[in-house]
Amino acid sequence: MRPNTHTNFILSPITDILKDTVSASAGIGSGIETFPLCDYVMQSVFLKMTGFQEQKMKCICWELATVDYEYRYEFTKNPLGECSSYKEKQSIYKGLVEQIKKRSSNYQILTDSEKNIIITKINNEISSIFNDTNLAIWSQKRFNEYKSIWNGIEKKHFASDGNSLFTEINNGVSLKKIYDNHLYKQRNRVAHNTQSYQQNLPTLKTLIDENYKYENYFICFSILVLIDEIFRKLYQDYLNTFDDN
Repeated sequence: MRPNTHTNFILSPITDILKDTVSASAGIGSGIETFPLCDYVMQSVFLKMTGFQEQKMKCICWELATVDYEYRYEFTKNPLGECSSYKEKQSIYKGLVEQIKKRSSNYQILTDSEKNIIITKINNEISSIFNDTNLAIWSQKRFNEYKSIWNGIEKKHFASDGNSLFTEINNGVSLKKIYDNHLYKQRNRVAHNTQSYQQNLPTLKTLIDENYKYENYFICFSILVLIDEIFRKLYQDYLNTFDDN
């Protein structure tokens, strides 16, 4: 493994933030008087997770650019922004895969078995973190909806090739659409406090929209965890190529 200053951070799991949040809020209780705290806690952990992931994306780019000067040239010519949008994450995903293949030509991106392991791990970990906690109790309906929706996520939904982080799907659940239309928009709303001058409650038109079910922090958390698992696995594979050469 090639030594560097960012390895420990890149390989650290984003789920640690969720575990810390559950531990920190455990003493609050789950009585009706605590329900107003729900949105504050959810927004806080959501922002912390998105910020964590954005910094990790930048660290990955920095490490790739340190080793490969061609990548560095392209990176400096077309610098990324905050690394918060799906387009930026996909660009980093594609670059990381290309760097691995450059050093290991027979590299296979996430086998079906590996993707099934990731799905199972996320399902078990999210359930283990939130079950019987005040965060799940505060948003019990949304937590149940999340579990129903996330049970439909399969290996075909992500990392099907070296170009696309999420697979384009026209019918059924599309992680890319959820990311673009819900997660990314919510990230910007919370980060820039754009709701401060808007109505707090959704309109009736919004509520009856079939896609409103994706306005769910638990789904956002799980997508961020999925992205984290993919990049952690790929970056470990990238590090392994230094041992093979």
